[in-house]
Amino acid sequence: MKAKILTRSAVAAAVAVALSAGYVAGHNNVPAPQVIAPAQAAAMMPAEAAAKTGIPDFSGLVETYGPAVVNISAKHVVKQTSARSGQNQLPMDPDDPFYQFFKRFGGMPGFGGGDGGPRADRPSEGLGSGFIVSSDGYILTNAHVVDNANVVTVKLTDKREYRAKVIGADKQSDVAVLKIDAKSLPTVKIGDPNGSKVGQWVVAIGSPYGFDNTVTSGIISAKSRALPNENYTPFIQTDVPVNPGNSGGPLFNLQGEVIGINSMIYSQTGGFQGLSFAIPINEAIKVKDALIKTGHVDRGRLGVTVQGMNQTLANSFGMKSPQGALVSSVEPGGPAAKAGLQPGDVITALNGEPVTDSTSLPSQVAGLAPGTSAKVTVWRDKSAKDLSVTIGALKDTKTASAKTGSGDESSAQDARLGVAVRPLTPEERQNDSLSRGLLVQQAGGAAANAGIQPGDVILAVNGQPVTSVQQLKSMVQHAGDSIALLIQRDDAQIFVPVDLG
Repeated sequence: MKAKILTRSAVAAAVAVALSAGYVAGHNNVPAPQVIAPAQAAAMMPAEAAAKTGIPDFSGLVETYGPAVVNISAKHVVKQTSARSGQNQLPMDPDDPFYQFFKRFGGMPGFGGGDGGPRADRPSEGLGSGFIVSSDGYILTNAHVVDNANVVTVKLTDKREYRAKVIGADKQSDVAVLKIDAKSLPTVKIGDPNGSKVGQWVVAIGSPYGFDNTVTSGIISAKSRALPNENYTPFIQTDVPVNPGNSGGPLFNLQGEVIGINSMIYSQTGGFQGLSFAIPINEAIKVKDALIKTGHVDRGRLGVTVQGMNQTLANSFGMKSPQGALVSSVEPGGPAAKAGLQPGDVITALNGEPVTDSTSLPSQVAGLAPGTSAKVTVWRDKSAKDLSVTIGALKDTKTASAKTGSGDESSAQDARLGVAVRPLTPEERQNDSLSRGLLVQQAGGAAANAGIQPGDVILAVNGQPVTSVQQLKSMVQHAGDSIALLIQRDDAQIFVPVDLG
């Protein structure tokens, strides 16, 4: 089976595509829609048209705001290397999803063919979309559209072209700000994505495959979607057809307001497969303002690793419902550690704003200014507790390890939990930077059902550090129907809920 991949949707080279006609399926017993003259429909926003006919008409939106959507061409020189060097080559596995994507679109910049000999540097061109947010020429797009570009050209719907200056690009949010030297330009209207709902109609305008001002529509299929390696953006998920070249284009609601920037697709081939993701416009505007003002984006940092909650974990910590972000590790010396946060705490609110789950916390923290004080509400020992934290500046993520306690008992097996464990040897403690914990030698029963594996290191039970085999047996013996094990696996610490029946 081919693995699905998240693909940034900017096109890297000119392509040719076939156009196919669609069809309309008829339905019985459906009242005929009200007939509205074309001129009248064009003056309406889709919400108004839907109210009158039952069917949204996007023509008014496109006529009003389509001219503010631009085509972006980003040229850059790609350093060519020998194909024999093993670098910058087309993936050779036909089952690799990138293989068909690169092959279909004629190769990406830096991917060569031929006899594998040395190549001369050559220019490459990427295509994307953007939209004008101020009449004096500021444009929003994706950072990956203009990444490493030497020359960026913006083309308007009236065929005017401008050389654009990249004011700034923030790779973490994938937002970039461009500026062209022009006045009295058409602009979009900015909306509030928080007011949108799953199931509502949305419209994308962009340049898929280089076809300027192509309009596609669909619905919002999810909100606040967390994606792999995208920790600071709560994406809007839609089923709007978004393809390579749509990157950086606007996502409109029925009122004609931009609520997102189309950024990624989930695909095996690089083409649309029913899942596309947009950056909420309120997040993008914050980035825009920071880039224009300072040229960079400052983000807050708490210094914790968090994971999601489920009902079993909630039961283990004495919570009624699985709300909040469970702290699995705390960075030594970081802001959270200085404030007294501990592994096993469940962060339920930040400055009074509820933390619904682990995916919402990173963006909430990132939005705070470094150096400011924040109130963190945690659930600890079956009660709520408020802690004051001085927010740090976001740096590279580090994995923290607990450094308290020790154990020296021999190997033992706990039948109720279903694990055979032993204390760590001095060499293991040194290599893994751990001074406590029990190494899982065998896993069966309840532990195996929960996903515990040989090689895991059990650090705590229900937030209480484990320092010996006997202590583990006692904790499990006196536990209820479920427990939460804090384990170290490879370089990460995670809580694993175990149903003891």
